[in-house]
Amino acid sequence: MATNRTFTMIKPDAVKAGHIGAILNQITEAGYRIVALKKTQLTKAGAEGFYAVHSERPFFGELVEFMSSGPIVAAILEKDNAVADFRTLIGATNPAEAAPGTIRAKFAKSIGENAVHGSDSDENAKIEGDYHFSGVEQF
Repeated sequence: MATNRTFTMIKPDAVKAGHIGAILNQITEAGYRIVALKKTQLTKAGAEGFYAVHSERPFFGELVEFMSSGPIVAAILEKDNAVADFRTLIGATNPAEAAPGTIRAKFAKSIGENAVHGSDSDENAKIEGDYHFSGVEQF
């Protein structure tokens, strides 16, 4: 059964470029309710922990460096069919392949600097949200 929550991060590239407001606006206009939100910066260890599932992949070191290079905005979002619908809203990982109007088509620079993270499953949405927010921070 699909849950109604997903997790997202606005990545350092989009934060640095000043796209926080526009991205959050697109998310809320798509019908999502923000149930947790904060601007923070991942430490190298924090990024390694969050992306541990990719630790054996060749891009892991570069990913950790990028994700700890500047502030991020972490959020838990709520909507029916949250995970699948959010994956559609953000678009393909490669912004050149992202559908027009998607967040990545509008705001991403490259596959590596692709503006936002979106959970890929209901299980990961819960794990990722809990990684960034305590229970009392989730409304």
